[in-house]
Amino acid sequence: MPLVRADLHNHSCLSPCGSLDLSPAVLARRARDRGLDLVALTDHNSARNAPAFRACCRREGLAALYGVEATSAEEAHVLALFATVEESLAFSEFLQGHLPRLPYDPRLLGDQAVVDAEDNVLDLPVLYLGAALDLGWDELCLEADSRGALVIPAHIDRLAFGALAQLGFLPEGPYAAVEALHPQVRGEARGYPVISGSDAHHPEHVGRRPFVLELPEDWRSGDGTVRLEALREALAAGRARPYWETLPPSNGR
Repeated sequence: MPLVRADLHNHSCLSPCGSLDLSPAVLARRARDRGLDLVALTDHNSARNAPAFRACCRREGLAALYGVEATSAEEAHVLALFATVEESLAFSEFLQGHLPRLPYDPRLLGDQAVVDAEDNVLDLPVLYLGAALDLGWDELCLEADSRGALVIPAHIDRLAFGALAQLGFLPEGPYAAVEALHPQVRGEARGYPVISGSDAHHPEHVGRRPFVLELPEDWRSGDGTVRLEALREALAAGRARPYWETLPPSNGR
């Protein structure tokens, strides 16, 4: 089985806390340059840059997943990942109905830009996309799972917006894996597979914390569409290694 270098947590210029320099085109190009095989776009509560990202990944020869980093009512982050742009946009539209009507001030954090594959600006959403939804953690995760998403609690061991900090523990859920920043999280991951992710908000962040996954030969189609069930099975079988397990030993230790 081939070893696939993957990174399932990345933002673009649509995320209010991200850099306008990190367009879908830049993300795909940087991912290719960093040797990634599979990369996901997960902007905050919106997948509106997924169409551009699909075109850019196909241009760079990358496999892609499309989704969001959704914020629950408790302000905990969870990744919901889909194999198709259409599925991600449908979930994104559902989330917009649960987003508080908070006007966005670009003078504070910069524009939230919807762009095409050539970096042309198509829209500047007027609501703050980084806000907490009016959906609790359990409801949000179950809704994503019911739509066929890979559900992955994001950076569970982060001091802000991770499940452990915001919820006090990791509840049971329909998770394909959990994302962590540090190896010490194993005991708090409740037996779920652990992966790492870059949570890239700036071009220099792309590919900083990828993980390695052993997948079957037919895990992707010729156009880069991912067979999501192959990822589920590989994760459940323990065939993923987070970045800290792939680092070379330091000074022979």
